[in-house]
Amino acid sequence: MTTPTKPEHPLIVVYAPIGRDGPATAELLRRSGMDAVVCHGVDEVLQRAETDAAAVFIAEEGLFGHDLQALSDWVDQQPPWSDFPFVVLTSKHQQPAVAAWRQRMVAALRNVSLLERPVQSITLTSAVQAAVRGRLRQYEVRTLIDARERASQELEALVVERTSELERTNLELRTQMAERAHIEETLRQTQKIEAIGQLTGGIAHDFNNLLMVISGGLDMLDRRADPERRKRLMDGMRQAAQRGSALTRQLLAFSRRQSLAPEAVDLAQRISQMRELLDRSLRGDVHVKEEFASDLWPVEVDPGELELVILNLAVNARDAMPEGGSILLQACNAPNEQVLGRRGDFVRLAVIDSGVGIPADVRNRVFDPFFTTKEIGKGSGLGLAQVYGFARQSGGTVWIDTECGQGTSVVMLLPRSVNLPSPAKDQPLVNEPARRSAGNVLLVDDDDEVAALVGEMLEHLGYEVTYAASAAAALGALANEREVDVVFSDVMMPGGMNGLELAREIRARQFSVPVLLTSGYAEAIKQTAEAEGVQVLAKPYRLEELAAALKGVVENILAPHSLAARDVHRLDG
Repeated sequence: MTTPTKPEHPLIVVYAPIGRDGPATAELLRRSGMDAVVCHGVDEVLQRAETDAAAVFIAEEGLFGHDLQALSDWVDQQPPWSDFPFVVLTSKHQQPAVAAWRQRMVAALRNVSLLERPVQSITLTSAVQAAVRGRLRQYEVRTLIDARERASQELEALVVERTSELERTNLELRTQMAERAHIEETLRQTQKIEAIGQLTGGIAHDFNNLLMVISGGLDMLDRRADPERRKRLMDGMRQAAQRGSALTRQLLAFSRRQSLAPEAVDLAQRISQMRELLDRSLRGDVHVKEEFASDLWPVEVDPGELELVILNLAVNARDAMPEGGSILLQACNAPNEQVLGRRGDFVRLAVIDSGVGIPADVRNRVFDPFFTTKEIGKGSGLGLAQVYGFARQSGGTVWIDTECGQGTSVVMLLPRSVNLPSPAKDQPLVNEPARRSAGNVLLVDDDDEVAALVGEMLEHLGYEVTYAASAAAALGALANEREVDVVFSDVMMPGGMNGLELAREIRARQFSVPVLLTSGYAEAIKQTAEAEGVQVLAKPYRLEELAAALKGVVENILAPHSLAARDVHRLDG
């Protein structure tokens, strides 16, 4: 197909082989100010369409018996910018064979306007004029494409010329010019890298609070002989470890939009349980007070995310009070509120500080991700963004009341729960080792310290432990007919085979041994592992959780998905 040129005066090709439809139509178009020419065959029509025609007016009987596939091939061979217009005059015949042929004809020509006989003159001329206008617009698009290609070529020539000049001028610039291919990708990554830099500081800030509780508690354990005080220290450290696990989960949720797991929560009870963590996370000159309504309704939220929100807001309040002050945690019922287009009952939870307040010029941006007024490394800009996301995902809302020098109130409306909160239960502890062997565990982990700790836990549970530092070593132990009741393997290991691949190989070799995997990022492989019937225990895990997981995979080796359905007590959430 040749490339058509834009005509100075658009020409309409007319092909109507029966009667005087062709000459009459051409004459009508000429009287309307258009140039028209009558053709006497389909091949002549296509030849004019490739050269000087802007549109084709054709009677459908002129296409009867013609090869529609040839027409379709001609249409498909047009250049990308071209979609040649056809105006087809049809009859009133609606027999099934005619209708089917007409559908094939429309599909072959693609850009088709159908006019049914009898047709008024103004309708015919308007349809042809519209087709011509569309064709002229295609020529304009082609002109723009050509101009862009010329500009691109000129720009490329200028870049080559400038590159050569710079290479002749300064040898040091050769390295920079060699990296020009990476500039575009670098620019795309700049914002992400900056955000990660800010996020790193915030993560360190939040985790240092938690680590302070743990390290301080460990330091004090050796200094306290009173069992009650030692138990209180241990409880605080366990709670801090759980908060660290929840914070990691929230960071993963921020990147993957992880869904929440709401349940009925007693705000007063939940926040009271956090007091020791809050006290350790704040300075001694920051005092926390609670003010909860006596008839406070339960709320329907994710309890772990709620605690992270409270901790984030408390730390923000602390930073807003460099000379010390007070934080008031206040909650009351808010019946018949309008939130997110829904009217219902909510609970109003406010975190109120006596700090410096927020300047007016930044108040509209405080919920933006990565926006922070803190120094680099002292804040990620995620705290209030996470609060906003938590409130909205929970079906509530959040806003800020603040004045410079008069403190700040972060107020959330959280939906009332129709359910009653589950009673608080102490986690059962596994204090005594089993009196008889619980079985043989093949422990696969390349980290010696982790392997030693997990081995201690397994032996405490009554298992006999065989160690393997890689997947290959584990397969060797199984091939040597080492007595093994369950394989407990980390997911990420060196040596070319990870834990999931090890599980597949054990199954392929028909060793008939159940496999339990563990990972600090369980969500990354959870779906794939569950699809293959392999259970994943998320880190960090407690002794009783390890015991339950091992017991589950051993007892359910013939029904591997049963443990997955329970999600190992949602250890990752």
